[in-house]
Amino acid sequence: MEDNQKKGLFSRFLDIVERVGNRLPDPIVLFIILMFIILGASFVGGMMNWEAENPADGETIQAVNLLNGEGIVRIFTGAITNFSEFPPLGMVLVVMIGIGIADKSGYFETAMKRAIEVSPKALILPAIILVGILGNVAGDAAPIILPPIAAMVVMKLGYHPFVGLVMAYAASLGAFAANLIPGMTEALAIAFTEPAAQLIAPDYTGNILMNYYFTAVATFFLLFIVYIVTKKITVPRLGTYEGMETADHQPLEKKEITALRWANISALLTFVVFMIFLLPENGIFRNAETGSIIQESPFMDSIIFILTIFFFVPGLVYGMKAGTIRSTRDFGGMLGSAMGTMGSYIVLVFFAAQMLAYFSWSNLGPIIAIKGANLLEAANASGIPLIIGFILLAGLINLLIGSASAKWAILAPVFVPMFMLLGFDPAFTQMLYRIGDSFTNPITPMLPYLPLLLAFAQKYDKDAGLGTLLSALLPYSIVLFFAWTILLIVWYLIGIPLGIDGPIYLPEK
Repeated sequence: MEDNQKKGLFSRFLDIVERVGNRLPDPIVLFIILMFIILGASFVGGMMNWEAENPADGETIQAVNLLNGEGIVRIFTGAITNFSEFPPLGMVLVVMIGIGIADKSGYFETAMKRAIEVSPKALILPAIILVGILGNVAGDAAPIILPPIAAMVVMKLGYHPFVGLVMAYAASLGAFAANLIPGMTEALAIAFTEPAAQLIAPDYTGNILMNYYFTAVATFFLLFIVYIVTKKITVPRLGTYEGMETADHQPLEKKEITALRWANISALLTFVVFMIFLLPENGIFRNAETGSIIQESPFMDSIIFILTIFFFVPGLVYGMKAGTIRSTRDFGGMLGSAMGTMGSYIVLVFFAAQMLAYFSWSNLGPIIAIKGANLLEAANASGIPLIIGFILLAGLINLLIGSASAKWAILAPVFVPMFMLLGFDPAFTQMLYRIGDSFTNPITPMLPYLPLLLAFAQKYDKDAGLGTLLSALLPYSIVLFFAWTILLIVWYLIGIPLGIDGPIYLPEK
């Protein structure tokens, strides 16, 4: 009875969170509102002579009124270029071509299923978790495809099907920032980190690999963490399953397995070709003058296109071999369908680009960052408390706004410059945000995957509700918060780079 009351209270709390979150406007409308707020703030700031002294060069930065004649003209004449010249837009759309073909052709789904099918029994749970974490590179595929497959598989091991559902869901979303393969997540993050950093350092350039060392290590660390939570908490708590078993997962057909094999071979050959271009001392992907792979090299300049090809080739080969791509019309349709999923993102970027431009033109971003950094310094809020505080802030906001790019577009222009003024590199601030955005993912009602997970759960228990799922997912979020945070604090204390050209601190001039 007591457990039911606790579930009821927890469920009612989550209902409150859901109602509050549902009252927030759509992210696109939110950016439109923010645009007008920034314009209004620029008017007030300009009239009241808001200013701050840049600690880097001692220059006084003054707020600019964008609602005077000159500002209004700039708003209208700059609208198209704000959007078309937003550098990360092309980067995200290009990488989506490769990921889209790999997804729509069925390559990602078949690869996930096969990875679980061929895993030894003792390694099935870790294999599901690893597929969930690596599946992040496929965007929406992992939290949609993997949980129902995992539920079927774990029943054969004698576990409750909910074990597979919540474990796969928590792995694919709670470890969302971790991966061995860079992809859309990194592209979306840098899309807003770079212009935010340029508010303070106009020449700043980032790259999608600047968190890679940390996210690669986190992949294996979080695999272990999710496995321990599953074995020690989820399995004992859910007990045995006494309901009727639903239709079993159909094994892969021979044609699908053959197509997957050829696709993987093509991916390997593509990788080998890129290594031939990169590894020799005179490789064409190296810096022609210094021989560097990283510094000002064709490899780093073309990393997005390289990743696009790396996903595109096996996706195309799989589709042709499996029969999902039978004609050029099928091929073109898949590309169009994949790019069609980016429609809302493109519209969001239009308004986000305007918002960021207004923030930059008004000088409000640097002024807020300088004032905020001064307050943090006065309060001695630095180091570990600052790390924990920002991760928690991002995690709490994630309960109300589901879109990772929408949240970062709002937070980056304030916190990236603020942390830069405290001496932290944008790569570090970006990683803090990505951790905060990850650990509450399993329990946020703002993601569209949660209702789908509930539908899967009700196939096994028609009385299962939102509270049932969230009570099973909450331990993952709690433990993942501590695991993510501890790993980053250890990394921070050691002081090693987070990735390629991704130091913790800004380089000294």
